[in-house]
Amino acid sequence: MTSMTNMPNNIIEIKGLEKHFGGVQALKGVDMQIPQGQVTAIIGDNGAGKSTLIKCISGIYELTHGEILFEGQPVKIGSPLAARHLGIETVYQDLAVLDTLSVTENLYLSREIRKGIWPFQLLNKKKMAQGAAEMMDRVGNKTILIDKEIGYMSGGQRQAVAISRAVGWGAKVIIFDEPTAALGVKESAEVANLIQRLKGQGITVIIISHNFEEVLELADLVWIMRQGKAIASRKASEVSGRDLVALLTGAESA
Repeated sequence: MTSMTNMPNNIIEIKGLEKHFGGVQALKGVDMQIPQGQVTAIIGDNGAGKSTLIKCISGIYELTHGEILFEGQPVKIGSPLAARHLGIETVYQDLAVLDTLSVTENLYLSREIRKGIWPFQLLNKKKMAQGAAEMMDRVGNKTILIDKEIGYMSGGQRQAVAISRAVGWGAKVIIFDEPTAALGVKESAEVANLIQRLKGQGITVIIISHNFEEVLELADLVWIMRQGKAIASRKASEVSGRDLVALLTGAESA
């Protein structure tokens, strides 16, 4: 496996990770390092274990064996809330935004700011509006109206809101599951710009993608998974789409 000794410090290290579902072994001793402040892509065919791995990192699945180190320390990520407390946020394809709520309401969902004394507390809408504007500004989007309902927005705008929520609550690592799968060319470019902006702020980004062109454009490092194992890693600047296909299929030695 490719040595990562020349890469920056690793914010996440995965050692011997296994995940079993009954008699099915989805992950078979995965070893992987995610460098801090960079964009890392994880690729692989359907069933390679990419989504299972991400769900272990984000606290949805419990590990069967192995360990995860975060910022050099072994951690137990027993729930999505535990992942969030560490600073790990995941933006899934469905984005987990509610169409009937405004941008501000989505950004503060389950984290509402209240004023007054319980049980007579009211929402502090002014303070939340100010915070929402600041969150959107952090990802460089000043055109989205924070009082507008999400349901009326484009896919790219919805992505911006989901990303802003993750950044606004102190994420150190943001995981994207197929970030541009359902988007057009213009919206995909907007998301690519957002990801580069996150990297510029020192936030670590992990991308799960089938789009090799996108991977090579955005990523610093590419991990290739096959049949439940991380079989190779490559610097994106040193490989082509053909190289990645060869690694995925086993035509090229890891």
